[in-house]
Amino acid sequence: MIRIAGINIPDNKRIEVALTYIYGIGLTTSQKILNDLGIDVNTRTKDLTSDEANRLRDAIEKKHRVEGELRHVVKSNIKRLKEIGCYRGTRHQKGLPSRGQRTKTNTRTVRGNVRRTMGSGRKKSGDKT
Repeated sequence: MIRIAGINIPDNKRIEVALTYIYGIGLTTSQKILNDLGIDVNTRTKDLTSDEANRLRDAIEKKHRVEGELRHVVKSNIKRLKEIGCYRGTRHQKGLPSRGQRTKTNTRTVRGNVRRTMGSGRKKSGDKT
């Protein structure tokens, strides 16, 4: 099992998909990294040589912001928005969507599945209680 940036990469998946287990690396980024290093995207993680694994580890940890460092940057950006009091910052404080989505419906996961209308989630009056 290969360990990159503090994350254990799964053995039985293609390396292209396995790299997406690292926070900050998506499918497109993993493809770019593998193309730059000359590693085939269809190889399984367990089939990588130790040399390829070391090159991969070095490339990811030196060239990309991943895991803890990236989480810290995102958290500090949100903190800055809250401190300056901008619209996006206040939306983050209230726990509401900050990118223009509608909130009359559809934000149940953000709001904690709160049902605020009369008919939603209620039993019909004819049913026994």
